[in-house]
Amino acid sequence: MRKCSPLVIGDMVAKHPIIQGGMGVGISLSSLAGAVAKAGGIGIISTAQIGFREPDFLKNPMEANMRAIRSEFKKARTIAPKGIIGFNIMVATRNYAQYVKEAIKAGADIIISGAGLPVDLPEYLAEAKRLAAEAGENVRTKIAPIVSTAKSAAVICKIWDRKYKRIPDLLVIEGPLAGGHLGFTREQLSRYGADTGNVPETYDQTAYDEEICGIMKVVKQFEEKYCQHIPVVIAGGIYTHEDVQHAMDLGADGVQVATRFVTTEECDAPMSYKQSYLDAGKEDIVITQSPVGMPGRAIRNQFLDQVIEQMASGQKAKIEHCYQCLEHCDPKNIPYCITRALSNAAEGDLDHALLFCGSNAWRSDHIETVDAVMCDLLGIPAL
Repeated sequence: MRKCSPLVIGDMVAKHPIIQGGMGVGISLSSLAGAVAKAGGIGIISTAQIGFREPDFLKNPMEANMRAIRSEFKKARTIAPKGIIGFNIMVATRNYAQYVKEAIKAGADIIISGAGLPVDLPEYLAEAKRLAAEAGENVRTKIAPIVSTAKSAAVICKIWDRKYKRIPDLLVIEGPLAGGHLGFTREQLSRYGADTGNVPETYDQTAYDEEICGIMKVVKQFEEKYCQHIPVVIAGGIYTHEDVQHAMDLGADGVQVATRFVTTEECDAPMSYKQSYLDAGKEDIVITQSPVGMPGRAIRNQFLDQVIEQMASGQKAKIEHCYQCLEHCDPKNIPYCITRALSNAAEGDLDHALLFCGSNAWRSDHIETVDAVMCDLLGIPAL
């Protein structure tokens, strides 16, 4: 059995090639990210409405989120003074550039960005570096786009090459078995065995392995052009050591894991949220439509049943307050407010909550520690 090597991202080295995936709203904050970083992986804080618990969030969501970016990073850094800690920032976020700049200013080691292609991410990093240099400070933040197809990998690499004369510091390949927002159409997900109803998952791993190999070919072209290695991390459906080994066998440098960390003691989610994973059956994991404009994977519950019924009848959601979370969102034509649905989940109001999850959430059967999960993924004896 091949031993997992450290994950090297330029001048940054993670002892273990495991990145904890970003989960918003309020699921991967300082506690989880700090614990993963302390254990030798890379801990990721989600900026998605990160300030939802701030007292002025309803009135000033932007200010609350900026404040929380700083405070959550500081708390995570206290947990793991020498660990690698970063942020996941959705491209679909309104004022995306401001979130990126604030994360860099806070001291992020890495920014991972998906839910759209982060075309201008290098520009925001370069600007932050200029300002830091003027202040006599140094910015070491790495940037990593999330892609799902060879086409999207080629697009982002070509744009970064042409506009900014650079390549990604890291590339995350997120497959159709991931949780939350997915970079696939409903038709593509159906092709891979997913469905909107209560049916078993019958995804053919071979089909997506071929796509991963296609992405690797794109990466190799830009590695050769820049004479620089682009580490690749595979995400989506990674739950066991065998899954990690499979990713490595495909040529990956590491893996990104989210769902497996939800049912840990250190996860920032409330126990009721974790219990929903423990209680879920395979038939409960479904694909739903998000106001972000992308399909998303979640646990079917009373809330989703109401959304499905509402959409089928053509009824419009009654949005009482807009939190200004998404760049392209029309409150008059969305099935529900995603900020409210996700914050309800983080606050334990599960009957009115969107419970995002990965395809393997149903396999969760007990609460464990981050250290135990890391050891299991790495295939080493528990500490």
